[in-house]
Amino acid sequence: MSVRHRVLAAAAALTLTAALPTAATAVASEEAPAAAASAPGDLLSAAPTSFHPLPLQPTNTDAWHIEYRSKTAKGAPNTVSGTVVVPKDGRKGPRPLVTYAVGTVGMGDQCAPSAGFPYGTTVEATLINQAVQRGWAVAVTDYEGLGTPGDHTYTVGRAEGQAVLDAARAALRLPADRTGLTKESPVGIMGYSQGGQASSWAAELHDSYAPELNVKGTATGGVPADLMEVAKFNDGNLGAGLILMAAAGHDTAYPELKLDSYLNQQGKNYVSFMRKNCVAINAISAPFKRIADVTTTNPLEAPDWKAALGASKLGTHAPDHPVYLYHGGLDELIPYKVGQQLRADWCEAGAKVQWRSHPLLEHIGGVTVGAFPAMDWLNDRFAGKPSSGNC
Repeated sequence: MSVRHRVLAAAAALTLTAALPTAATAVASEEAPAAAASAPGDLLSAAPTSFHPLPLQPTNTDAWHIEYRSKTAKGAPNTVSGTVVVPKDGRKGPRPLVTYAVGTVGMGDQCAPSAGFPYGTTVEATLINQAVQRGWAVAVTDYEGLGTPGDHTYTVGRAEGQAVLDAARAALRLPADRTGLTKESPVGIMGYSQGGQASSWAAELHDSYAPELNVKGTATGGVPADLMEVAKFNDGNLGAGLILMAAAGHDTAYPELKLDSYLNQQGKNYVSFMRKNCVAINAISAPFKRIADVTTTNPLEAPDWKAALGASKLGTHAPDHPVYLYHGGLDELIPYKVGQQLRADWCEAGAKVQWRSHPLLEHIGGVTVGAFPAMDWLNDRFAGKPSSGNC
């Protein structure tokens, strides 16, 4: 495979992520007064939409585009958008709910999962459809700053994890007679790549941030658990553009970092471009660039940047429920050793971790091949089967 084809393939994998207005059979748009929706997970609006895994592919589902309350990494209230998809199978509940965190889509609002679902243009919608076909409801967050005002806080772990948990809370606030969702519904958390980071953060935050959610398990893969290690691995490598996206995301969450003061003009141009575009373009705009090529001073050597990226590190707190963690042995974007270290850290902290290595898979194969056993594992948790892990 040529270098260009490898870059394009990686871009396709990272676009892991449907909704012409439905007939009036779906729930009518509901606008809640902002003052009345002040708690994380409170619905601000819910409007009927539709879900298409591929262009024009029909599904027997109800879907809603939602806006809901969440929190920034600093704890301030914000508004996040997303989509809830429910199979129209007559089930009254309590139906299982998966809160699904998509992989990297980009930083422009047009890249948001909810923006692509109407047209069946997002690759990860086919995986989401597999969950729906199992009879599960699926909530998909757009993350902070995608589809709502402001820039996307890409790879800022706490903001992502909160958005994932609050999407589940918001889904449970939709009419139960339409969704089959109740407070007793078993909840699963799932994601890969950026979605692996987000789902893993949701797993770690569950007991302190959203303990009322009946979370039975988290299935998470290709996890960038240590952003400093991922940045070192990708400096001058295939995923070099992701470093700039992550820097831009953290600069949005922590504007005191002043990213522009570290960038040369080329770097400023790249970051400005990436903030407005989707990953398929972003990933091929700066492959194999080195940090030194786009900066006057390396921000990753600055104490405040080290602290900010360190704040997104996973493995410091054991999830309070079983976790299925998987990683491709030949992953060219997220080092395999980063996944191994997360397993070790969680196991040492006392978590129940079911580790699954896919020795011959790169990053792309990990999401597709890895998703099906991950869903099977979640199905067992929904069925009440125990999981002791293999630490």
